[in-house]
Formats: sequence, C-alpha cells, structure tokens
Amino acid sequence: MGCVVFGAGKIARGFIGHLLYLSGIPFIFIERSESLVGLINEWGKYTVNILGHSEKNCEVQGAHAFSFAQEEEIIQAIADADTVFTAVGGKNLPSLIPILQKGIEKKAAKGGNLNIVTCENWKQPASVLRSGIEETISEEAKKYFKEHVGITEAVIMRSAIEADEELLKTDPLTVNVQDFWELPVDASRIVGELPTVKGLKLVPEFTGFLERKFYTYNAANGTVSYVGALLGYEKLAEAAHDERIVKILEGVYQETSHALSEKHHFPLKEQLAFTRTSKNKLQDYTIVDFIERNARDPLRKLSKDDRLVGSARLVEEYGIRPHNLCIAIAAAMYYENEKDESARELVRIRKEEGIDSILENVCGLDPNGGLGMLVKSKIEMLKEWGWIHE
Repeated sequence: MGCVVFGAGKIARGFIGHLLYLSGIPFIFIERSESLVGLINEWGKYTVNILGHSEKNCEVQGAHAFSFAQEEEIIQAIADADTVFTAVGGKNLPSLIPILQKGIEKKAAKGGNLNIVTCENWKQPASVLRSGIEETISEEAKKYFKEHVGITEAVIMRSAIEADEELLKTDPLTVNVQDFWELPVDASRIVGELPTVKGLKLVPEFTGFLERKFYTYNAANGTVSYVGALLGYEKLAEAAHDERIVKILEGVYQETSHALSEKHHFPLKEQLAFTRTSKNKLQDYTIVDFIERNARDPLRKLSKDDRLVGSARLVEEYGIRPHNLCIAIAAAMYYENEKDESARELVRIRKEEGIDSILENVCGLDPNGGLGMLVKSKIEMLKEWGWIHE
C-alpha cells in the first residue's frame, strides 16, 4: 500500500512528498501540468532545501507522477492506496471530485479503508470533497463510502518557496522550504489509522484549528504583503521589520486573536502566543520570500471569506472594530503589478468603476455599511500619510 498526492507543486513536493519519502512510504504525484509531470518522470528525483539549515537538505528519490489524462492509472492508484493527500489549492478541490469518486468506487470493490487528507489553506476543504462525492457516487459504493472512507483536514504551517534560477538550472524541481516539520491533522474524521508519517500529528480537538491558522497566519501575511508593497518593499521579511508595518501587524493580531479566542474558546493568552509564531516566521530572514508572490491574485485575496475581508467580518461579528485589518484591506485595494492579471483587473475596476465597486463586487461588502465605510476612511488616512498616491 502507498499514498497518492494530488498536486505536485511546492507544498506537494516540498512538504507532503518530503515527509512521505523520509518515512519510507511509497507515493505518486497526480498533476494537471503535463510539463511538470514530464519533469518529475524524467528526473525521478528532486531536492528539498531547508532554509537556514542546509545540513537538513534532502534529495527525494524515486519520484513519479501521473497526469490527469491518465485516468485509469489514477483510479487504480486510488484503489491501491490507503491514504490520499491533496495539495492543489482550495479553489481546485471540486475538480478532483469526479476522479476521486471513480477511485473510491474501485476501492469499494477491493475493500479496505481509505483516508483523504486535504492540505489546503481553505475553509472546510473536507466538506467540499465529502459533499461533492456523496452527490455523485454510485449506489453500490455509498455504504462503503460512508463506513470506510475518511475525509479529513491538515493545517499547512511550512512555507515552500520557488528556488532561484541558479538552483533550478541544476535541479528544475528544487524547492526551498521553511525548517518546520509538524503536520497537524484532524483525528476525528479518520477511519481506521493513517500511516506513520514523520511530523504528522493527530489532533483530537481540531475544531477551529484550520480557521485559527488561516485568520492568524494568512491575515498577517496579507497585511505585511499589501502594506509592504505600498511602501516599496520587495522581500517579505524586510517589510515585516518596518516599525510602521509592525504596528499595524500587531493590531491585526490583537483583533483576530480576540475574535478567534471568543469563537473557539481558546485561552486568549494561548492565541496571542500563537501569533508570535506567525510573526517570527514573517520576520525570518532565512526565508527569502517575495511580496510579489504573496500578494499575487489580489481579487481572490480580497474576497468575502479570504484572509483580510474574512478576518475583518469575523472580528466585527464579535463586537471588535477591525481598524488594522481595514488598513490592510485599503492597502490591498491599491496593489499594482503589471505582470499579475488579477492585479491589472483590480486597477481597472478601481480607476474605471471606483472603490465602491471593489467593496461590493470583490469584497462582498456594503460600501455604505460599517466595514465599507471603515475601509474608505483608512484609504483617506493612507493618502494623508502619503502611502497612497493618486
């Protein structure tokens, strides 16, 4: 028995595949990009560089991948597996449902348990897959699916970053990763047991864990990225040391911590300690990460449930005015990058349709409601500070 990993990007190679390899567990990548599949099968190995700790670098050997065109092979791989991991990006999860459904139907005839572990920064990714598969799976496999298939969630805490051009010349599959090894997984939704994977930590009380990470780490990342971009920074760690940005970041941590603590009943002191791990990661100079990468696709990152607007809505729900989050939202609305299609469209909407259109059609906010008005007040404030130029 082995594992199937949907996705072969930086997290799939640099975290999931890395941990499975170190644990001696055979696995195969399933990847949509034909060129990436070709590279993996041609090279059969790749390098994982641990930033700041080169002594821990690892060459993952025996790498193999199927493309999505190889449907029969993928279905068989799912039927032969005991665990499937997904690392495809939350918005792409629905596209996996048809092939997972077919694989589960074949597994049902073969027997044995199957667990699917979502490794996505996304709200309720396991529910997306379970509800989608439930709707389409054959009558014959429904009982098996209900009793023998677990769909659970992991929280991805390791950063994986594109290697520089020189490294990619010697190994085009190289990935640079943070020196972080823990993979928390919701234990309550597992059927039977998961394989013994290095770093995998079963968490019995997982409720809120994913949301906690998202609205702490991702909100902080968005804040540093978009405010940092306004102030002309290129590298994330350098922006995260700017005292002006740190002051806003600390305010964001306070806002999200109070809301998350109240919603999920974490002790506030414990949640504030959790924010320190986020801040330390952002300020870690050994993680050479660029604002352009983190600010990419601002239309998605400004959406109703994503890191900034979603956090602000959560904070407001618990009676807290999200002043600092709204500064970050205001900064994100003025993000510009000619190479980013999403950023170009954001600029077009802002210039042709106005701020109210972004608030309503991108952020899902009432431009004249409490949050909408607060964001607009922060835009004016950033103009007064000279951070926004129009």
